[in-house]
Amino acid sequence: MRGRIGTAWLAAAVLAVPAAAQEAEVPAPRPGEPPISAQTQRSGGVRPAEQAGLRLKHADLALELFPDAQRIAGAATLRLTSERPVSRLLIDLDTNLPVSAVSIDGRPLAAGSWSNAEGQLSIPLRRPLASGREVTARIAYAGTPHVAVRAPWDDGIVWARTPSGAPWVGTTSEGFGCDLYWPCLDFPRGEAEAVDLHITVPEGLKAPANGTLQGVETLADGRTTWHWRSRSPNPYSLALNVAPYAEIGAEYHSRFGNSFPIRFWHLPEHAAQARRLFDAEFAPTIDFFEAVVGPYPWSDEKLGVVETPYLGMEHQTINAYGNGYRATPHGFDDLFQHELAHEWFGNQVTAANWDDYWIHEGYAAYMQPLYGRWREGDARYAVMMDELRRGIANRAPIVSGEVRTEEEVYREETGGPGGDIYSKAAWVLHTLRHTIGDNAFWEATRRLVYGRPDPQPGNFAPRFGSTEDYVAIVDQVTGTDYGWFFDVYLRQAELPELISERRGDRLLLKWRAPANLPFPLPVEVQIDDRIERLAMTGGSGSIAVPEGAHVVIDPHAKLLRHSPALERLRQQRQAGGQ
Repeated sequence: MRGRIGTAWLAAAVLAVPAAAQEAEVPAPRPGEPPISAQTQRSGGVRPAEQAGLRLKHADLALELFPDAQRIAGAATLRLTSERPVSRLLIDLDTNLPVSAVSIDGRPLAAGSWSNAEGQLSIPLRRPLASGREVTARIAYAGTPHVAVRAPWDDGIVWARTPSGAPWVGTTSEGFGCDLYWPCLDFPRGEAEAVDLHITVPEGLKAPANGTLQGVETLADGRTTWHWRSRSPNPYSLALNVAPYAEIGAEYHSRFGNSFPIRFWHLPEHAAQARRLFDAEFAPTIDFFEAVVGPYPWSDEKLGVVETPYLGMEHQTINAYGNGYRATPHGFDDLFQHELAHEWFGNQVTAANWDDYWIHEGYAAYMQPLYGRWREGDARYAVMMDELRRGIANRAPIVSGEVRTEEEVYREETGGPGGDIYSKAAWVLHTLRHTIGDNAFWEATRRLVYGRPDPQPGNFAPRFGSTEDYVAIVDQVTGTDYGWFFDVYLRQAELPELISERRGDRLLLKWRAPANLPFPLPVEVQIDDRIERLAMTGGSGSIAVPEGAHVVIDPHAKLLRHSPALERLRQQRQAGGQ
């Protein structure tokens, strides 16, 4: 029944697409076209109270793609509830996708009763929606979606061609948001509890997407409609992928005793490379994450990867892969491994505010050297941590304490931490692990991801997390107040400096933290062939050093701190315009 309703509304939306456009008689949009409004460019951030209180219980999305015309048509059925009374629905939708019909609880609205001047669709309600009550809105729309300039660093649809000339389409929307393709709540808590996707594509093409495949319907003219069902995908995680894909599949047998399907949709021209990647990387990488973090969160659906005409993105259960099957010095495909990490850090636990997205990117970045260590030992780990260390910029705090948009976090030019939510956050986690120990670190990680220390398949649900949650978890697990640790590393831009001084037969150490904040971080000191740990109570400490002894402070590079050598290198590169 749901599929038939979606198909009927999709037909109405298709009628809104001019026939000439459907026959590809209009010029195709260039990258960056059509332009999008400032509202559409905003994902997250402070929202009007009446929208911030909306919760999406279920979304049924019927979408048809016209690759030759580079247009889409859609019909969205959204079942919503609200945490406060509202007299209208505010739904995010790009103005390049004009709305042709709206109904509320099955009753059509008169044309012109809704408005979408800047990319926030305003739909009046006949009577106010009471707190806790539900309403169903159906929205038909069609148009030319914004074309990405350089996906995934900016967002939009990518209309490409396979080596054989067939259509190859992909979407990415982490930065600008879900409203580039469908009417949605474009902020993290706008995540739908469940989504049904009906994707109609031309004959000969396939449309792998999020969740579990419910069926494929072949229409009279050869087009096919692919029906997928997914639970709790974050708003930017819903993805469209269209090509004449070939498929590799297997059943993965988890160390937790359950099994689930693993799938890789790839271009037929890349069959040999795809098989090598699938055989070498899929199962070993999953086992690593399950061993150190916990069960794969979406085992009731699938672990899916699809080859895309752009680099990659963490689309839940259908991760985008466009790394070109490149070899790396680390011995594994870092793009594949990074995006897979987001199934735990980003999809299972989702930051409710973009300001806390270091939880997604910092953990995903840190899991790479940890995987290198899992595979090859400490030497590989050290090399990969050093690579991350050289990328730290320290221009802005990782966490601002404000409700922010994606662009305000990911882009340094907007005052955000940018790449530091990857590299610096990974080093914060590295230092934390060495400070509190492996057992406490991994228990805190599991509590963050699963909401409990003993996850097993079926005993946890997707959850939201924040920096405050994480700090509280660390304190709970360790029985110690580590607020000072996170106040310096996450909420200050500058790194703490460790000052050393020799006085006679003693070595004196003192932390100088930004804003003179307290920072009693323990320090290891190697004296000849022995290592001692200074508690640094009050931020300082001293140790006896025999005359002529060889001294190395922090000999195993466990601590994130100011480095004069790296600062000189950074200044030299800036002076040289590099």
